[in-house]
Amino acid sequence: MTTEGQRAVIDFLSDPASYPSAVDRVDRIDTHCSIVFLAGAKAYKLKRAVRLPYLDYGTVELRRRMCEAEVALNRRTAPALYEGFVPVVRDAAGHLRLDGQGEAVDWLVVMRRFAESDALNRMAERGALSEPIVEALADAIAAFHDKAETSREYGGPEAMARVLDSNRQAFAVSDPAILDAAEIERLDAMSRRALDRQAGLLVRRRAGGKVRHCHGDLHLRNIVMLDGHPVPFDGIEFDDALAWIDVLYDLAFLLMDLDHRGLRGLANLVFNRYLAATDEWDGLALMPIFLACRAAIRAHVSATAVSTQADPTRARAFASDAESYLRHAFECLAPKPARLVAIGGLSGTGKSTLARALAPHLGVAPGAVILRSDILRKTLFGVAPTARLPPEAYLPEI
Repeated sequence: MTTEGQRAVIDFLSDPASYPSAVDRVDRIDTHCSIVFLAGAKAYKLKRAVRLPYLDYGTVELRRRMCEAEVALNRRTAPALYEGFVPVVRDAAGHLRLDGQGEAVDWLVVMRRFAESDALNRMAERGALSEPIVEALADAIAAFHDKAETSREYGGPEAMARVLDSNRQAFAVSDPAILDAAEIERLDAMSRRALDRQAGLLVRRRAGGKVRHCHGDLHLRNIVMLDGHPVPFDGIEFDDALAWIDVLYDLAFLLMDLDHRGLRGLANLVFNRYLAATDEWDGLALMPIFLACRAAIRAHVSATAVSTQADPTRARAFASDAESYLRHAFECLAPKPARLVAIGGLSGTGKSTLARALAPHLGVAPGAVILRSDILRKTLFGVAPTARLPPEAYLPEI
């Protein structure tokens, strides 16, 4: 995946002596479209000179523009994390340097370094994700979506059809030994049928301002605990069509990721917390196709990442992930019967506790929507779910 044209830059960035402040070592993280060099208190991200069906980093100028866009877009959610972008230059003597005078041979995003253990995917792996953390994350995403710019140029059924087309193209160039071609075709056909059924709803939501400038890649690996708060970062900068999307499609990546990791209870909690803070009830019928598309994206990204891994163990792990995500996409599209469960009882008897325990196991992923009378009451009064209402809000006529 790395072009030989970047070999000198990669070797330069791998050398601790290349950085302005003294560092003892440089650690490296490889993904399918970038290489991150961890040096001292900073992280330097180099975009691979690759062209994929859904992104183009093929020239130095394109990589410069994408670095600039990445910093600008991600400062919306993570201003403390994104410090800027700098060139790797070749000076008059022919030596590579960070920033300074000379020909820019490549560009880097410069970020504040954080402990890998603080990324939410790592926290999930060690069982450290808690209900308060994901509730705070749901609130942050709802607030971000509420402030995001709207668009009627993007979104709609045409946009989701392009997602399916892009997935099919990405699967086509992946290693056939990793994912079964017949299963990929079957998933594509199921997804297109699901999209056809919900095309009208996608049109209505776009007209209603539900397509916004979102994150675009909102899974646990792209969220970090920073200064005690869950902070999304690494949003999509390389294709506006992948970032200007339905807000529920943005949320779906996080829900799918939690569910795929066996954390459907937390996924359901995020789902219901988000719904309590937003007006997105009309879009619930879209969740199966949204979740399936997100799982399919992780499947082909994982398959592509196999070839970028120098460590055979990591390569096998990515291959296993690709197969698992493909299976998950089918599960998201599997129909389930409609079901309504009503829970009654006196105040303080555990109605909400029982509902939260049952909801993840009812219906399609990420589980049932919980309608709580107290939350609905507060919504009618225009206050937050955690606000305290006056006694008159509980009169019989209310």
